[in-house]
Amino acid sequence: MRGLPGSGKSYWIDEFLRTKGIDIAINTRNKGVFSTDSFFYDGKRYRFDSKKLSEYHQRNLTGFIQALSTFEPIVICDNTNLAHWEFMAYETAAKALGYQVRIVLIGEPKESAHQALCAERNSHNVPLAQIQRMAKQFEAF
Repeated sequence: MRGLPGSGKSYWIDEFLRTKGIDIAINTRNKGVFSTDSFFYDGKRYRFDSKKLSEYHQRNLTGFIQALSTFEPIVICDNTNLAHWEFMAYETAAKALGYQVRIVLIGEPKESAHQALCAERNSHNVPLAQIQRMAKQFEAF
């Protein structure tokens, strides 16, 4: 997945999994969706800590690779992945283990209307100014 916070990445995953049948959807939700944001939850409360970001990205990648190594049928990285280097390790690992890689971009990060929408609806209270800074990092390819 690729997209700004609030773009609809997690919503897209939910809709995608609805098309796969209940067993695959539940299995993928439990064993195949990896988001660095998930490590910032304390119960149901989200507590971002920039000091933990690198560690949590590494933990997320490790879980992703473990799922690939056990041949989960669908494995998804639900991060912003605005620059190619951010998902290169995920892509490389998946291809090395024989997975077909699909990159899904949600919205157009460079559009100011999209940025405003993301600021309104993101679940982690990321302000518009931060979303605009993130959008400047977006690499199209």
